[in-house]
Amino acid sequence: MIRDRLARLRRAYAPHEHRPLDGYLVAMGGFGALATALTAAAKVTGKPVPERPAVTDVVLVSLATHKLSRLISKDAVTSPLRAPFTRYSEPGGAAEVNEEVRDTTHSLKHSVGELVSCPFCLAVWVATAFTGGLVLAPRFTRYAATALTAVAASDFLQLAYSMAKEAAEGGGEEQEPRKPRAVAA
Repeated sequence: MIRDRLARLRRAYAPHEHRPLDGYLVAMGGFGALATALTAAAKVTGKPVPERPAVTDVVLVSLATHKLSRLISKDAVTSPLRAPFTRYSEPGGAAEVNEEVRDTTHSLKHSVGELVSCPFCLAVWVATAFTGGLVLAPRFTRYAATALTAVAASDFLQLAYSMAKEAAEGGGEEQEPRKPRAVAA
């Protein structure tokens, strides 16, 4: 009965394209379970939830969320984690790959493939985990977030260095070799 309703809803929602609405519902349920588990853990352990997060924690978690989301969803080295749900498409940015969802017929695999290959989608989950971590294990969470923030800063510095080097070398275009200057005697 529910499956029939979902099938009708899916056809009405996107008649000319497969949209894994039931897979999205499962993913939303998983996210709800994560949020509920974090809330319950805070209650059970008696860990106080701060009335207002510190600005430094917001900045730290924001940068760490950006890095971990990209690391999980785009990094070439983490592609084995995504491989059951995605297929390699082409190189992406520096040390990144672009992938496509592997299974377009099985709704849950499709939605997981979208989730694990999309840094924007994954960021919601990562930020929620970091936020829960700040309540349940603040010291460990800050150390982990600090490491990821340092890697994110290093990535930006590496890219800036590469761009500066390329600009100094003439943008990668072929140049005539420099002629040695004559030395005055």
